[in-house]
Amino acid sequence: MRIRIDRRYRRPPAATARWKATAIQAVPKCLAAAREPESPLSQLDEVDFVLVSDRTIAKVHGDFLDDPTPTDVITFHHGEILISLDTAEKQAAEHRESYEREVARYMVHGLLHLAGWSDYEPAERTEMHRIQEEILDACWP
Repeated sequence: MRIRIDRRYRRPPAATARWKATAIQAVPKCLAAAREPESPLSQLDEVDFVLVSDRTIAKVHGDFLDDPTPTDVITFHHGEILISLDTAEKQAAEHRESYEREVARYMVHGLLHLAGWSDYEPAERTEMHRIQEEILDACWP
């Protein structure tokens, strides 16, 4: 599977090569943890991570999910995963985490959505986040 990272937002600095390596390592782990055997992730030849601002992700969030507020990750089943670098930067500071690792967390989160996971129901969200952190720890030590 090909992994692309499309930087549509140049700020803050990016660890693009390391993020790509993390995504490449995470894909088989996300497939192994898939909730559905025929998940979108198992059908894709390419996943495109698009790094955007809060302003851009809020517009997409409003257009597609009727919520015009910024969010961390939006995943489309055709293999496009939008990640807000502004949100990652804020959340990293709040959680005393590196910004680079927070973006990697969002990448794994998006891949898990493509593997059939949802975070709408509390019980599934808890399990999804547990798996997300295991995969992140394995791919971004």
